[in-house]
Amino acid sequence: MVMHAKLLVRMLLGAFMTFAGVTHLTVARQEFIAQVPTWLQFSEGFTDFVVLASGVVEIVLGLAMLFLWRKKALVGTLLALFYIAIFPGNINQYANHISAFGLDTDQQRLVRLFFQPVLIFLALWSTGGWEYCKSLWRTWRQKASE
Repeated sequence: MVMHAKLLVRMLLGAFMTFAGVTHLTVARQEFIAQVPTWLQFSEGFTDFVVLASGVVEIVLGLAMLFLWRKKALVGTLLALFYIAIFPGNINQYANHISAFGLDTDQQRLVRLFFQPVLIFLALWSTGGWEYCKSLWRTWRQKASE
C-alpha cells in the first residue's frame, strides 16, 4: 500500500511541476514575476529570464518525476533542492506583501510558507531521495576520512 502511495505522490508531483512549468512560460508569467525576490531583480529582462528558466527547470523535473523511474531517487533529491532554491520567492512574497496566485493577505502568504517543507518531504519520501542523500553523505564522509 505504501508503494502505491509513493507512486501516486510521484505522479502528482510530476504532473504538478510540469503544469506549473508550462504556466511559467505562458498564462501565469506575471504571477511568477511577482515571486522573484527583489534582491534578484537586477533588471526587467533578468527577472523575466529567472521566471522562464525556472519554468524550464520545473518542466524537466516534472517530466523526470513522471518518466525516469530508474533515477527516481536522484530526481526526487533534485526536486527537493529546487523547492529549497525557490523558497526565497515565497518569503519575498510574504515579506513584501505581494499579492499573487490568489494569496491576497499576509495570513494566506504565511500559510503558504509552511507548504514548502511539505513539498520537500514529499519529493524525498516518494522517491527514496532521503536514503539516496544519506548514502551520498556516508560515501563522502568515508572518502573524506581516508
